Order: sequence, then C-alpha cells, then structure tokens
Amino acid sequence: MEDTADPGAASVQRANQTRLQPAIPGIYNLTQEDSNWMVTSAFIIFTMQTGFGLLESGCVSQKNEINIMMKNLVDIFLGGFTYWLFGFATSFGHSTLRNPFIGWGDFALDSEDSDPNMGALFTVFLFQMSFATTATTIVSGAMAERCNFKAYCVFSFLNTIVYCIPAGWVWSETGFLNEMGVVDIAGSGPVHLVGGMSALASAIMLGPRLGRYDLGNQPMPLGTPVNAVMGLFVLWWGWLAFNSGSTLGVSGAKWHYSAKAAVMTLLASFGGGFMGLGYTLVRNAGNVEVIDLINGVLGALVSVTAGCFLYTSWEALLIGFIGAGITCSTMPLFDWLHVDDPVGATSVHGMAGMWGVLSVGLFASAPPDMPATQGRSGVAHGGGFYLLGVQTLSVLCLSGWSFASTMVLLWLIDKVVPIRLGPHEELIGADLVEHRVKHEGVGVNEALAILADHFDSALLSQIRSIGTNPGHEAYLATHFKPAKLARQRDNKDNNVAVLMRALSGDDKQYAWVD
Repeated sequence: MEDTADPGAASVQRANQTRLQPAIPGIYNLTQEDSNWMVTSAFIIFTMQTGFGLLESGCVSQKNEINIMMKNLVDIFLGGFTYWLFGFATSFGHSTLRNPFIGWGDFALDSEDSDPNMGALFTVFLFQMSFATTATTIVSGAMAERCNFKAYCVFSFLNTIVYCIPAGWVWSETGFLNEMGVVDIAGSGPVHLVGGMSALASAIMLGPRLGRYDLGNQPMPLGTPVNAVMGLFVLWWGWLAFNSGSTLGVSGAKWHYSAKAAVMTLLASFGGGFMGLGYTLVRNAGNVEVIDLINGVLGALVSVTAGCFLYTSWEALLIGFIGAGITCSTMPLFDWLHVDDPVGATSVHGMAGMWGVLSVGLFASAPPDMPATQGRSGVAHGGGFYLLGVQTLSVLCLSGWSFASTMVLLWLIDKVVPIRLGPHEELIGADLVEHRVKHEGVGVNEALAILADHFDSALLSQIRSIGTNPGHEAYLATHFKPAKLARQRDNKDNNVAVLMRALSGDDKQYAWVD
C-alpha cells in the first residue's frame, strides 16, 4: 500500500495536487512510485517494436525483410514526432477548446523546469506515446511486400490522426465514450481495434500482392519462421508491461491490480495457445503451422487487454481461448475474400480487438477499490446490459472511424506519392529497389534477368549481394590471383609433360600395362 510516511512521495503528491483543478485531467495525479512504474513500463513497451519487426520480417519473403524492418523503424521517429507535435494534444489536451470529440492544448509538448507537475506530464506523455507508435506499427504488416516506402513514410507521419482522436474518446475525461462509461484498460479498442481496422483498409486499398491468389488461397510460406517466433516472444514480454502498466501506477490499491493484470494476461495467452495448437492440428491433418500458433497466442493477448484486471482466472482463459479461435478462423476467411494481409494483422488486432472490447461487457467485475468501471459490471456478474451496450457502441465508433479515416488518408497520399510499388519493382523486391540490399538465392537474380528488357536494371544489377566484402574480393584479385594463375599454368605444363612421357613409355612409373 502507499507509504504516506515517505516525505518524498508526500511532497510529490502535494505538488501534483496543483494540477488537479477542474480543467486539469486526473491522469496527472501521480506519486513518484506511480511515475517510476509507468516510465519503466513505457521502456518495455517500446521493445515491442523489436517484436513487431521480427514477426513481420519473418512472415514476408526474404527479398522484402529489410523493407518491413525500415517501416518499423520510421514508425518510431515519424509517428513519435507527430504524437509529440499534435497527437497528445488531440487526445488529452486540456485547454478550454477541448470537447467530447477532440482534445485541444499541449501542442509540441514542453514544460518549464520549475513546474512542479513536469514529471507527471512527461510520464503520461511517454506512456501514451508508446501506445501510439504501436497502433501505427500494426498497419505496416498488412501493407508488406507491395507498399511504396516513401508513401509509407508519409502515412506513418500522419497516421497519428487515425489513432489519437479515438484514443481521446475512450481515455480522455471529456471523451464522449468515456463519459458514457466505456471501459478499456489497456487498449483492445483504441490500439488494437483501431490498428486492425486500419490494416484492413490498407490491405484493401493496396490490393493483393502479384500472383498471391493465382495458385489458390493457401497461406504463403514464411520467409524466416525463426524470426517470426522470436518476434512472438518479444511481444509476449512487452504485453505484460502493456497491460500491467495500464493501472497507471502502483500506489494505493493499484499494485494489486497491476499484478493481477500480468497474471490474467498470461492466462489468456495460455488459452490462446491451446486453441491455436488445436486449430492447426485439426486443420492441417496433424501438422502444426507456425503462423497459426503464433497468431493464436497474439489474438488471445489482444482479447484480454481491454479488461486485463477485471476478470477471474477462468474468465481470462476463456476470453483468450475464444479470441484465438476468432483470429485463426478469420485469417482464411480474409484470404477467401482476397484481402491480402501478409501477417494476419486484421484478424489478430481487428477481429480479436472487437471481441476484447465486447468481453468487458460480458465478464467484467467492478473492482471495489478502483474506479475502472465506474461501479458497473458485465452481464455475467449481474450488471445488466448497459456496459455491453456501451462497449458495442465503442466497437462501432472505433471501427468506423479507423477504417474510413485510413481509406481517406491513403487516397490522399496516393494523389501525391503512389502508395503501391510498380509491378516490376514488386517482383524484384523492395529490399533491392528501395534500400539497395540484394539477397542471393531468393529469386532476385532470376527476376532481374527476366525483367531486364522491361526496365533499366543496369544499376540494380551492379549492387553487390549482402554478406560479401567487395574490398577483400578486389584485394585478392589484385594481389593473389595473378600468382595463383601462374602456379596453375606451371602445374598445367608439368602435367602435360608427365602425360607425354607416360604415353611414350619413357616414364616407367606411368607405363602402360598389357
């Protein structure tokens, strides 16, 4: 429990009380230990970018793996910059111009060193920014292998708009969904559902990869399965901070629910693992597809996020189990519809995100010493249907906003920078045409040879393959190859002389035997 005898914590509390005026959001009412917990959680959440990068690069063909990593990289600094510039303001800005639809204030966030609330302000900003960059990264996987990198950079820069406005609806004290009583502890809706529906819009706008469905609707082979599994492990780790950090501290009763959130998150992932394993064994005649198991666990993690400390243990297992089932079963459905989502982001984040938001209305139990649900419980705990109704409205609002705004944003970007690679560039691979990285043994040289008559491939053909050292090769050719050739000529001459002596019978060692 909170140690009020600690003079340091008490002074921080007194300082932060100055922000708790009617126009100041209560999210800034933090103790020093709350700030430490949130900042540490934000650091861990940032490592999820590594997980997304590994997972996505493992799912795409090897000639596009660097490209997807570069997209994850730009998401951090382009999306992070715009979140600082205007994103935080449109979610949590607390000027008199804020309204139930959009926040206003704190643009280009800064604080005077003398401000006693500086620590609380930057703590909240850092934590929320880690969520914002995650929402954009979700979309990158659905656009893999055919999206123009320059267009993606513009999208990453502006996608803050897609995320931050609905985040304010749910988490800002003046957001209209928040005022109606919506509950989303860690972002099944604002992060995952918004990201998943943006992924769906992106996949539709770009269209399928060339030849994707020419041979049927079966899943494409993974480029590097080990990377994909390693990505899951990193995301699993980061998710614990994602959910348990969303208690916004550990003072008072918060630490109890932070610990509970971590355990419920793990239990849900266990349920998802069981479902994913069972699904792939049945569907693949006793074989285990890597992507089914990975996305089963991820779908479960998405599902439990909205109410991560509001469930019992068995409820968390059930929610994760069902979420994984929704994820695994909708992936082939989207392929049947020819919606090409290389990593399954629409199913993992969009479909499981919907289930996660609705699960709160079904299974949430109002905690006695936390205001997380405003005293309301879900249907299973005798709370009636009000909370389920609000959660349903949240699904509709977040889905509609993110899908429509992403479609409009990509349409506008396409008017300036084509959002899709040209067919020849796509066939050669984005790593080579956009990043000058050439792979061996993955079809790049074959594509260059076949397409040589269709475009100027001379420059691309001169790029050396990765893993080589042209300097060493040139040095060997200059200083060692002439001597080696001379020795080879001497050996050749000597071999000819030996052969001639043997044929003539002069050399008894090689004489013919009758």
